[in-house]
Amino acid sequence: MNINADTRLYCLIGDPVSNSLSPDIHNYLFDRENINGVYMCNRIEKENLKRFIDAVKLMDIGGFNVTIPHKIDIMEFLDEIDENAKIIGAVNTVKNIGGILKGYNTDGTGFVKAIKDRGYEIKGKKIIILGAGGACRSIAVELASEGAGHIELRNRSIEKAQIIKDILDVNFEISVSISSESVSKEDIENADFLINTTSVGMESDDCPVDAGISVSSDTVVYDIVYKPHRTEFIKWAEKNSLDTIYGIEMLINQGITAFEIWNECIIDKDTAKELREMIVNKSRNKYKNNI
Repeated sequence: MNINADTRLYCLIGDPVSNSLSPDIHNYLFDRENINGVYMCNRIEKENLKRFIDAVKLMDIGGFNVTIPHKIDIMEFLDEIDENAKIIGAVNTVKNIGGILKGYNTDGTGFVKAIKDRGYEIKGKKIIILGAGGACRSIAVELASEGAGHIELRNRSIEKAQIIKDILDVNFEISVSISSESVSKEDIENADFLINTTSVGMESDDCPVDAGISVSSDTVVYDIVYKPHRTEFIKWAEKNSLDTIYGIEMLINQGITAFEIWNECIIDKDTAKELREMIVNKSRNKYKNNI
């Protein structure tokens, strides 16, 4: 990496940001695509968001990613917001276009791309989503836009799940149900996709479903948690011979999409494959005791 006076700055903001893999993703892409840019992490507290936005414009920062807890709060400081991000009600990517800051949400597109890359169909499928937070919101909207047949939201707080159901009901022609009950063997076997959008299993041995359940079905299990690389949820699914998609796939895909937005380019399949191998190996090594 050759940093000089012409190097353009990009970054991640959130609180915390210390363990993010985003710098690895973007700095690899800057180097691979021969673009004079550098990416770093900035811990920004909520009360300093306006000052950060002023700095973005003053320093002509090319763009930035947004992680918890700022994905909603950042929206009031932006000049334009992509239609999809408006529906979701959260932004995770911002592009600086000559001082005009435009917000996007690449979480859902990154999530869905991993499904499509495996050759799975979404249209008409029955999907159970565990959780009802910000990640669930972006994923549910993208799945609905792809023509999912039915989405069932499982969350302890019915009120939070209802908010997402209302968003889907208003914007899409889709069947949506909500429940606060834990998923059963029958629930899993009747679903095409079982998706964990909660933080259960992050850097822990917890599983978002009863690990004692044994199932026999073609259900695809997708865990957006990527720390550890192989979560207890993924281990449970593999034990039951279910197809799995790892959370690291969503992270990489949403990062690539953000990079393409900022730099108005398309990352080719070979570069994406090399990046994926590098990030997966880094993730595995960091959490080697959990593999």
